[in-house]
Amino acid sequence: LFPYSSKGATMDNRFATALVIACVLSLISTIYMAASIGTDFWYEYHTLSPAENVSEAGRSIWEEFISEEADEKTYTDALFRCNGTVGLWRRCITVPKNSHWYSPPETDMTTNCISFSLSDQFMEKYIEPGNHNSGTDLNRTYLWRLQFLLPFVSLGLMCFGALIGFCACACRSLYPAIATGVLHFLAGLCTLGLVGCYEAGIELLHKKLPLPDDVRGEFGWSFCLACVSAPLQFMAAALFIWAARTNRKEFTLLKAYRVA
Repeated sequence: LFPYSSKGATMDNRFATALVIACVLSLISTIYMAASIGTDFWYEYHTLSPAENVSEAGRSIWEEFISEEADEKTYTDALFRCNGTVGLWRRCITVPKNSHWYSPPETDMTTNCISFSLSDQFMEKYIEPGNHNSGTDLNRTYLWRLQFLLPFVSLGLMCFGALIGFCACACRSLYPAIATGVLHFLAGLCTLGLVGCYEAGIELLHKKLPLPDDVRGEFGWSFCLACVSAPLQFMAAALFIWAARTNRKEFTLLKAYRVA
């Protein structure tokens, strides 16, 4: 090891601080990304009177909602009528605990969810939702598939970057942190792409199936977590790359000075 001057020690502390901040940002973004993938509040529908809507149709709404034959229009209509929420993996509606035809309307509500199967994630979307003879809507089909794949690519890139970071620590070298920074930058692009794909997919769906007058739709907190995760990944990437490149440059200059 080279004997550093007080100025050199200050430089090392600066690099160490940047790496610590980058690691914290990376950890927070990973937690946010994992939480957004695992929760069901990417988009929320708020109905003025969900209990009355469900009481009119009894349990038929829930039975159609969970049916394996339920198409996009069927479960979207149920989401509209029953304060539904949609995630990347599941869709949920709020219904009375007891919705038999002979029971009075209840105010005691419960949220029931059903998962999208793997085939649902790659199923074709139709130009007219629910009409299999209307042709394939390629835009919505590929947007739906990308919003399923991109979050896992993002998490995989960050985990691989963390592995490279651990190897760099074991080798006592900052230079491999450049690769960690590049991987975090790519992960941020994937997360940003996920957010854009999801938003575009929702907008295109609502053009095909407009919201009823008494229904309000909005993006939920799961979507917001993904939106926050992207800039955190970019900031972590910038700190990793800056610390590695600047430390390499300082080391080269110090080595040249000692040789001279």
